[in-house]
Amino acid sequence: MKSVRSSRKSRAVRFLWLLEVVVIVLAVLASAWLRFRNDPESHQMFVQYAPMRALVVAIFITAAMAAFGLYQVHVRHNRLDFWLRLLLSFAFGGVGLLVLYYLLPQTYIGRGVLAMSLALSALGIVAARALSVHLFSTDVLKQRVLVLGAGQNAELINTRMRRQSDRRSFTVVGFVPVPGQRVMVSEEMLVQPDLDLAELAEQLQIDELVIAPDERRGGLPMEEMLSCVQRGISVVDLSTFFEREAGMVQLNVVDPSWLVFSGGFDYSTPRRLSKRFFDLMAALLLLLVTWPLMLVVALAVWLESGGPIFYSQVRVGERGQHFKLTKFRSMRVDAEKDGVAVWASKNDDRSTRVGKFIRLTRLDELPQLLAVLRGHMSFVGPRPERPHFVDMLNDEIRYYRVRHCVKPGLTGWAQLRYPYGASVRDAEEKLKFDLFYVKNHGLVFDLMILLQTVEVVLFGRGAR
Repeated sequence: MKSVRSSRKSRAVRFLWLLEVVVIVLAVLASAWLRFRNDPESHQMFVQYAPMRALVVAIFITAAMAAFGLYQVHVRHNRLDFWLRLLLSFAFGGVGLLVLYYLLPQTYIGRGVLAMSLALSALGIVAARALSVHLFSTDVLKQRVLVLGAGQNAELINTRMRRQSDRRSFTVVGFVPVPGQRVMVSEEMLVQPDLDLAELAEQLQIDELVIAPDERRGGLPMEEMLSCVQRGISVVDLSTFFEREAGMVQLNVVDPSWLVFSGGFDYSTPRRLSKRFFDLMAALLLLLVTWPLMLVVALAVWLESGGPIFYSQVRVGERGQHFKLTKFRSMRVDAEKDGVAVWASKNDDRSTRVGKFIRLTRLDELPQLLAVLRGHMSFVGPRPERPHFVDMLNDEIRYYRVRHCVKPGLTGWAQLRYPYGASVRDAEEKLKFDLFYVKNHGLVFDLMILLQTVEVVLFGRGAR
């Protein structure tokens, strides 16, 4: 996500992560002090390596929290959801630490210290979260935004980013109508431009001006916008604002020139090599861990119906090239007996009993790891679609072809942000996130998506 200027929301999440790393490190050190305060010899031995051991605990716990979506910038959680994710994070992080201690005994901190550390860390993280919610919910720390435009494009901010969780990093002070263009924003949100735009922005203490007119030609006060920039006020267009704050490319306000000049689309040799290395390591590691499970799934599929264990389909890959994708069979053998491609639907009656389970848990997709090893797919990328659907969607949806400039993936940004798509409208909504990924993909972004996929699998989101 290098091309997207970091939003305050992203910076707040990074600050929260750093704060919680410090909290966990302090919890480990405090636990060690409590455990060994009456044993000077053991205390001295532990203190020698305490900071490094405490940092290892912090990395494992916060990595598990990231895997369960507790550092997602664009997702909201209710209270019960938060507690469940936190509990699972500590459970998985604790198990991961036990495995590490078995492999590297020199990192071991002791059962008593570990138990107290996890308990104190959990209390500290809950307190840190409560403090951060209080701090970042106040308008004082939010970016004050003024929108130039009050028509259909500007109204998208109200319709697509209406939730409080969408606006954690900014507050919209108002909308300035553009002369001669229709007004669709409610009247109480309008700011009449009695002053020069730069003077108005300064008077309202604006941090950022978002340019969102319905028609740009001949309607933008460029001199006044230049004055805003000279006064230290950030000026961005609506497409960039959505990309940064919502993690999507808003299709109905994007034009080709923005895609060309806004940056991103890194397909340099170093990036291609790093992505291929990441794919190979992730696929080999997952195969090493899951091959016994794959044998169980294969046996279950065969025992239920006695038919083929695998199901192969032609899919569209990078640059429109076709490749054969193989999955564990989850539907009846005659699911498409007439030869016509059909989207899977919710509670699809073509699914077998075993098939429903393996689709829900994503176990049916494990054979796709072989496609990753062969280079037809990446571990992270847009979902590969069938040629029939791709031909239709290329005609129906603008920019749909752009998603094929990277390899399709086992998991992806759209799979995390939007449920399973089974219509043209769903495909259009998912494309907003796919375009964000192909424009901003990078090694750190791939790793973040991979970690958050754990949450999708365990909570069964988006599966059909």
